Amino acid sequence: MPESILVLTHAGEASHSLSKASLETVTAGKELSARLNAPMTIGIISANYADTARSLAGVNTRVLGVAGEPFVEARYATDAAACEALCRAANPTIILAPQSSRMARVAAALAHRLSGCIDTHVTSVRGEDSPEISRWFYRQRIEGVITRSMRPWILLLEAGTYSAYSCQEGEIAVEQIAVALPAIRTSVSGTRAPAQDAQTIRPDAKMLFVAGAGWTKKQPDGLVHASEAGDLILAFLRQSGASLGSSKSLVDQGGDGQPVLPFLTHLNQVGQTGSTPRHPKGLATCCHGEEPHVVGWRFIGDRRAISLDPNCGWARGKADVVYVADAFKVMSKVNELLRSKA
Repeated sequence: MPESILVLTHAGEASHSLSKASLETVTAGKELSARLNAPMTIGIISANYADTARSLAGVNTRVLGVAGEPFVEARYATDAAACEALCRAANPTIILAPQSSRMARVAAALAHRLSGCIDTHVTSVRGEDSPEISRWFYRQRIEGVITRSMRPWILLLEAGTYSAYSCQEGEIAVEQIAVALPAIRTSVSGTRAPAQDAQTIRPDAKMLFVAGAGWTKKQPDGLVHASEAGDLILAFLRQSGASLGSSKSLVDQGGDGQPVLPFLTHLNQVGQTGSTPRHPKGLATCCHGEEPHVVGWRFIGDRRAISLDPNCGWARGKADVVYVADAFKVMSKVNELLRSKA
């Protein structure tokens, strides 16, 4: 049967605009639609789809919308019902959605309700006659290419793998889709989140700053300066808005009774035992192992490292630029420059 595509999107947190991941999925849908010569529909879940759809002006495709107070906050019952209603209205064979926490929460249930199949953490969708998807396995060391004949096929796309759709904002016609909501047994009473300067993991940041175990080792004066290291790193994160990554050895030091950076958790880990974030730029400091340079940095654009060892094989082989210098001195100077420009 001929293919048809539905792109599921949603508004960002505390925003009336589509999330960045949703706009990236729109780009993926447009590219796939052109290759397969298949019609594309966009579905929006938002408090007010009229405002949210303004960022899709010029998309030249059918746009469906589900709106209302129940869809302001992410909730399993309401989001699952909204996604199902949009899918039944569009009747697609391929459904693209962002790999966001909101969509990931309901995507498997949606596949079950539609008697379809699902693949997650998709990094590319290609194919001329029939779609093929790529995703990584074994901690991003093996790339797999998958095709399926079962339809509908739901694909959750990783953020950062496509450029976000952009255009001049304007009015766009949206078809309202009615949703039969189930009994809602939960309510959102509020949001509790750490202060901005306490948040170190920022997926949309332009830079990833990776800290290694060298920050808590003895320095040239024979002493450990873990407290000073923490102050330097936090000051850089506050002033630059960068996201913080860490090598496994640095995170594990707390269990060994060694000096630690108290704001680090295993959620900051990058590499074969952690995450593989996607940022335009990356800076590794005091790292002397494989994980941050090889696996964790696989999808970083401009990769740079600070190391006292000019012959560090991992830094020289996997970083675009290596600064042979003391990270304490370099980051002190960088923070000073950032303060002068603030």
